[in-house]
Amino acid sequence: MAALNSRLRYGTVAMILHWLIAVFVLANIGLGLYFAWLPDNVPGQPPAYDMQTFFALVQLHKSIGLTVLMLSILRLAWRLVNPVPALPLGMSPALRVAARISHVLLYVFIIAVPLSGWLWASASPKGLPTVYFGLFQWPHFSFLADLTRAEKRPYSHLFGTIHAYMAFALIALVPIHICAALYHQFIRRDDVLRRMLPGTDVSEIA
Repeated sequence: MAALNSRLRYGTVAMILHWLIAVFVLANIGLGLYFAWLPDNVPGQPPAYDMQTFFALVQLHKSIGLTVLMLSILRLAWRLVNPVPALPLGMSPALRVAARISHVLLYVFIIAVPLSGWLWASASPKGLPTVYFGLFQWPHFSFLADLTRAEKRPYSHLFGTIHAYMAFALIALVPIHICAALYHQFIRRDDVLRRMLPGTDVSEIA
């Protein structure tokens, strides 16, 4: 299979980036929802959950998020220099506009969500490091990390709120994207999904 996209299908590079990002995004959505589900710790009482495990999961969440950020930037750059296959000719103008908007939003969120998380970690008054998959300490933004604890608090609240709202927007967008792919596969019966799957036959776009 060719590395570059063709007129009919995506190439190997685009496929690998797409599916890696998809797996990592779904994993981090699961971790993020788990964190949101955890009860708050009450001062003066024993922790409601094991703090060592929680810290390890937070580090994993941050590591996956940074990986998504790097892969997403690489995917966007690849898309800019390697045009994607055209949408099927039989699609209505409304569906074409919806497809374009959803893809733009996906690119925005898979970059903005981890970026806001990185900013949030940098502004945390706790000053905890980000250890990338246990291998090395990931740098924080110095213009936030060098602030005092008191100066960090409003920025931490701001970026934490932005991160949460955008994450929930991405959570809503992912099933829409999946349903759209299934719609093309089983209702329209075109090659939109197959052209992103390795080893599948793709015919002329109709």
